Amino acid sequence: MGIGRRIENIENVEQKSYEKSKKEVAKEKIYIPEEPKFSLNDIILPREVKEKILDIAEYAENSKIVFEDWGLEQTHKYSKRIGINLYGAPGTGKTMAAHAIAKHLNRKILIVNYADIESKYVGETPKNIRNVFEVAKESKSILFFDEADAILSRRVTNMSNATDVSVNQTRSVMLMLMNEYEDFIIFATNFIENFDPAFMRRISMHVKFELPDLECRKKLWRMYIPEKMPNDVDADEIAEKFDEISGSDISNSVLNAAFKAARRKMNFVNKEIFFEAVEDILNSRKANENGKITVTKRKVSEEYVKAQLNKNKSEV
Repeated sequence: MGIGRRIENIENVEQKSYEKSKKEVAKEKIYIPEEPKFSLNDIILPREVKEKILDIAEYAENSKIVFEDWGLEQTHKYSKRIGINLYGAPGTGKTMAAHAIAKHLNRKILIVNYADIESKYVGETPKNIRNVFEVAKESKSILFFDEADAILSRRVTNMSNATDVSVNQTRSVMLMLMNEYEDFIIFATNFIENFDPAFMRRISMHVKFELPDLECRKKLWRMYIPEKMPNDVDADEIAEKFDEISGSDISNSVLNAAFKAARRKMNFVNKEIFFEAVEDILNSRKANENGKITVTKRKVSEEYVKAQLNKNKSEV
């Protein structure tokens, strides 16, 4: 064998080894707790919802007194886990509330989306879930599952393939870990109806997030419109004019209106541009909710099908 061939073989081995190591690294998931981004003072919610969030924060804060100082950890051994589910329409402040609870408790937050733990490798997803719980426990972080319906959804009853088995295995591991975990877990979802009843029973509290009422909308408009931004919009007027919008919608409307005015070389952002920005968001949501895909069927001849097949072959 010539020197050139030996070098080529060595390079092939090194390349295969490198590609294998890349796959192994891709399979490894790293979960890092972070400092909460919002406090209870940062979130604007209807009074009822805000009260429930405060109850949750105080409940978690007082658990040490109740279980450790007052001895209920002896009589209520399996009641230390605190599962909280924040559910409701998108953009209503669920994620911000999770951050605020963690900040109130002076703890970091470990945010987990299903995409972070899902793996195409068999058995890796349950392993990733275990790792998430382990990291939260070691770092004393608040464990927060965002878009939780993806992992807490109903189990498959009529399993027909390996994917169904894998899904059920993942759900079972999650149930087991929730049973054993003796700390705070927060879930957030837009689709509580997708939750498996077994998970519902293991979650202590459920808080429904509604679209902001009039007073909240006024506060949100005032909060998201910077004092430095020249404008002639009246927060009370725009809050009364548009009621079916979330805090996220208001935030996006302010940003979109500002960019639209800047693009038009305007010296200030007038209220008509604000109105346009809100209406754009409402129209897009309406289109998304009511949009239907229409499939039109028509008969074609056998000759037409053959001609199309031959055409595709010639283009390959």
